Amino acid sequence: MRHLLLSILVVMTFFLTINAQEEIKLYKNGAQESNGITDKETKDKNNFVINITDARMYAFIAPQEKATGAAVVICPGGGYRGISVEKEGYAIAKWFNQLGISAFVLYYRMPNGHYDIPLKDAQKALEIVHERAKGWNIDKNKIGIIGFSAGGHLASSVGTHFKIKTDRPSFMILCYPVVSMNKEITHSGSRSNLLGENPSDELVKLYSNELQVTKNTPPTFIVHNIDDKVVPIINSEQLLKALQEKYVPAELHKFDVGGHGFGMLKRGIPVDNWTDLLQKWLKKNKLIK
Repeated sequence: MRHLLLSILVVMTFFLTINAQEEIKLYKNGAQESNGITDKETKDKNNFVINITDARMYAFIAPQEKATGAAVVICPGGGYRGISVEKEGYAIAKWFNQLGISAFVLYYRMPNGHYDIPLKDAQKALEIVHERAKGWNIDKNKIGIIGFSAGGHLASSVGTHFKIKTDRPSFMILCYPVVSMNKEITHSGSRSNLLGENPSDELVKLYSNELQVTKNTPPTFIVHNIDDKVVPIINSEQLLKALQEKYVPAELHKFDVGGHGFGMLKRGIPVDNWTDLLQKWLKKNKLIK
């Protein structure tokens, strides 16, 4: 009975937290294109959301007395099949708020083989934050992006595929990211969900983001575990090499143990402290005081 009451309390707290945030539709009249998903959006007991067709984000605006002017769009992971909204969304948004950084948890549409849709949604989210920056007390030069796992692939796509100023993040944070679509090192589920079962060589190259780095790619912080069996660390290592070759400021923090998908979990191992390293990086880049 006690466990049941505790579970109910956790669920109630979760929904109260979500309802307290502003929901922002990315497309007021609906998106122009469909991702072809007809099943209803659902969420399981672990707050993993699938069948996303309604592109939106939830705004966690930093308290005025703490606000530094910085903001970040958060791309939770889930293999481009869904998103882990609590562990890789709301939990990290609250952490950023404590530092005075406003955060926006993105519900990007699942690609279902429509490879351009998640990137379009993420870019639209950045554009909205730019448009409403003044009202949210946000500095337009301090709007970044963070992504986890497949969300890391989306975030790195945003950081390497921009064409206009408002689509370029000022900084990029990648946590155990899928970076490459090379079948030898990628996460196969993310690749097939994004590009389809038999993508062309040109498409694979286009969305292998280690090949898309330029001197204009934003400063980047990366964290990845060496024992990650889901997304090999070579994804992050190749991206770091590409960034260094273009003289883009970048850090890769490797941990021996911790596997994949650790998010904000605390398990009594060194990788638990990755947010301390991120906080130092944010301070070094003048994003927090």
